[in-house]
Amino acid sequence: MDHDSTDHPKAPRTPRRSSDPDLPPEGLTSAADVDPATSVAEEDDDARLPEAPEEAAEAVAEGTLAVGHAAIENAVRLAPTSPGVYRMLNAGNDVLYVGKAKNVRKRLSSYARVNAPLPARILRMIAATVTVEIISTTTETEALLLEANLIKQLRPRFNVQLRDDKSFPYILITGDHWAPQILKHRGAQSRPGRYFGPFANAGAVNRTITALQRAFLIRSCTDGFFESRTRPCLLYQIRRCSGPCTREIDFPGYTELVREAGDFLSGRSHDVKKQLAGEMEKASAELEFETAALYRDRLAALSAIQSQQGINPRTVEEADVFAIHQEGGYSCVEVFFFRTGQNWGNRAYFPRAEKSFTPEEVLASFLAQFYDDKPPPKLILLSHEIEESELLADALAVKAGNKVEVSTPKRGEKKELVAHALTNAREALGRKLSDTATQGRLLQGMATTLALPEPPKRIEVYDNSHIQGTNAVGAMIVAGPDGFIKNQYRKFNIKSESLTPGDDYAMMREVLERRFKRLLKPPEGDAAKAKADDESFPQWPDLVIIDGGRGQLNAVREIFEGLGLTQVQLMAVAKGPDRDAGRETLFMPGREAIKLEPRDPVLYFIQRLRDEAHRFVIGSHRKLRKKDIREAGLQEIPGIGPSRKRALLHHFGTLKEIERASIADLGKVPGVSAESARKIFEFFHAQPG
Repeated sequence: MDHDSTDHPKAPRTPRRSSDPDLPPEGLTSAADVDPATSVAEEDDDARLPEAPEEAAEAVAEGTLAVGHAAIENAVRLAPTSPGVYRMLNAGNDVLYVGKAKNVRKRLSSYARVNAPLPARILRMIAATVTVEIISTTTETEALLLEANLIKQLRPRFNVQLRDDKSFPYILITGDHWAPQILKHRGAQSRPGRYFGPFANAGAVNRTITALQRAFLIRSCTDGFFESRTRPCLLYQIRRCSGPCTREIDFPGYTELVREAGDFLSGRSHDVKKQLAGEMEKASAELEFETAALYRDRLAALSAIQSQQGINPRTVEEADVFAIHQEGGYSCVEVFFFRTGQNWGNRAYFPRAEKSFTPEEVLASFLAQFYDDKPPPKLILLSHEIEESELLADALAVKAGNKVEVSTPKRGEKKELVAHALTNAREALGRKLSDTATQGRLLQGMATTLALPEPPKRIEVYDNSHIQGTNAVGAMIVAGPDGFIKNQYRKFNIKSESLTPGDDYAMMREVLERRFKRLLKPPEGDAAKAKADDESFPQWPDLVIIDGGRGQLNAVREIFEGLGLTQVQLMAVAKGPDRDAGRETLFMPGREAIKLEPRDPVLYFIQRLRDEAHRFVIGSHRKLRKKDIREAGLQEIPGIGPSRKRALLHHFGTLKEIERASIADLGKVPGVSAESARKIFEFFHAQPG
């Protein structure tokens, strides 16, 4: 989708919706105890597949159920017959469920019928209910929007909850400079310019921008870097920029390049390629072979973009395609993005729902929540027909500011697009099921090897990083039955000023105390409720792993005893001689050291956990260090004063390019000796501890 940020104000929130197949035709909003997780098209590690829910219904005491029915009957007497939103609360005033209805009294009455054949999950919700709160709305669409906002804010236990923390990237061609810049953009679209997207992932955006630079020679540098140039940078030399900073191209010429790029991203790629081909032939006929070669390279770059996109529709200009596949009690929803007649990538999502839910109900719940923070396209194609599709289309139209069509195609190219998405959903779910089964076997093996009472559901691994005590940071990674859970990762900037630089014990103490004191703190307010334990993935760890030997283990055990934590299993992983992987020693309180065979799958799994923690903490440390470098400049490097700093920036252009440079390249800068080049290189590439 291409739109100008100045012409399209932020749209209202998109409704979240859920529907239950087990209730009367009036349609009771879904009360499944579901907590879906998300994935990306490339199936990142944080794309986790939830455990299948238990089929057996939980028994509900008759007396407790009677109390719930009485509370709902009392609310029915006061409920309006107009549209609205209702909230069910338990004895602790926690919101159990948020629902919407065209007729609130009629909807609540369906809960109050004592002998109604309701599903076990609905009975559990009724049994826990002591209060019902009602908010009247003008229309059912307004109720749908309010329901979505409340679900996102309160995260009630019995509502479907789609948590998608990954925002979608866009391509932005800026509009606040005479020489527009092309860049990747996430977040609020507040900067003036034209936005093109969404793209499924950052990799797709980066590849497209690189190819667009080759095709249209638009600058990607910041405005500050642009204004400081006195000669063209390296990108001009390798023909990825036309050099507007030093007027290698005039204003009309650069404006034409920007127009062509906008036309290509807006779907007029055929016209752009035809124009470039004509210019290439003209230059060749006039024996201007260097110019003809430039046009040839630009055409090749455009072809590369379209070849990477795979399937590109002929009759669909702008659409999102959703296909759902269910197998073994699990669901996978595959989403393809088509904008301006081009395929801009796909993602796979794995919502968790009870096995009784049909694909139509899962897809209906998924759709409304999916567009909560994303602009909907003009057309949404589905693999299954959903109930109240017209109501959903009306709500999305309110958000988009134009008509939105929701349809299930029966023939033609649109049907082919849905079939292609369905194939991808089937394959993605197959891969994820296989990965989940493997993960389950590894956790069972770990429980057997370490003599744990049961396979751990949540493993937390801690590590810290610093360089001679500076930029100290600690990190926690989390793993469970579905692999690495990246939205649970945490980093801790070491704040204490009393720590001795390089004191790893003290750093670990600060990290663990901050982590577990926060966990021990009683929940307060809605924000705290959002962090409450999930039945399938708890917030409390079963096993805590640290990098180190017996000394580190004893130190952590003392910290836990001081906090009153006695139920969490602890383990330290000591590296082998000469830091040799495969010869690690495992330490646990009150037990002899454990040595596993080098090819033991459990040892490989523990190594993966430790290496992931190390990767995450090193990345966090480097980000913190780079931030300090940016703020302090190059003066922190011994022997680098203002003159050499200016010479380095003049030669390389940016701090990032200086960081990437080799010692030999640094030595070529006027005024930088071999020794200074070595110091600069070591400053940027020092290995944190």
